[in-house]
Amino acid sequence: MSILFKVFKKISIVIVIVIFIADISVPFSSAEAEAYSVSATAAIFSNSTKVVRYYGKNVHTKVPPASTTKVMTALLVLEKLPLNKIVTASERAASAQPTKIHVSPGEKFRVSDLLHAILVKSANDASIVLAEAAAGSEWEFVKMMNKRARQLGCKNTKFMNSNGLPTKESQYTTPYDMYLIFREAIKHPFFKAAIKNKHKTITSQSGRTIKLTSHNKMLFFDWKNRIYGKTGWTRSAKACFVGYVQKGDDICIIAVFGCTRRWDDIKHIVSHYGGISL
Repeated sequence: MSILFKVFKKISIVIVIVIFIADISVPFSSAEAEAYSVSATAAIFSNSTKVVRYYGKNVHTKVPPASTTKVMTALLVLEKLPLNKIVTASERAASAQPTKIHVSPGEKFRVSDLLHAILVKSANDASIVLAEAAAGSEWEFVKMMNKRARQLGCKNTKFMNSNGLPTKESQYTTPYDMYLIFREAIKHPFFKAAIKNKHKTITSQSGRTIKLTSHNKMLFFDWKNRIYGKTGWTRSAKACFVGYVQKGDDICIIAVFGCTRRWDDIKHIVSHYGGISL
């Protein structure tokens, strides 16, 4: 009887462990999942390592990109300019609308510092400085952005500036197109490291220090897994985000646009459809 009791006890322990692990891997109950309605007008969540789509909603629908535009800006700058190159702010850059780091005409920065400014703080003036340094003018840089988007396979993307601020002429992307752009951007170690910063301090060549705080609030949440990326918001675009989360050794990319509950949408999609515990 004692031997049978010991065997039964071991089996019971194994069953309890299996149930516990299974419970961890399913962050939402089916009832909770059914109750939640994604607020995003368009979204995508895909495992880019295995090329498996976990979730899609209007993935080819055109949406305003807002500041997710800066992912393409950063990608092009990383492809065109050395990180240690010194660049100079123009009057046009200094007159950009917020969010900004308040560059002054003639003020000089390293490219790496301005990349942190656009990826952490989403500085619109820094985007223009970089665009002008890479192409001579922001408009020439925009032409490069649209050409690069086509090269990456984007069929429904049109940029009109380097920062995503509203323009008279329509600018747009889609969740799928932004997935393609972001997938290329995170191949660059600098980009991947920059979007992980909660805070960053940069310095102009004259010694002015600027403290940056990430707009990605998920970095400050007490979640088990971090989601790194680039935010966006305008009145017409509403809240947007494109970023990635690790699933084991795999990279999973999420893009959401037109959200009224951005962080809840992301948590639900990643947890429920991706099976990633947050």
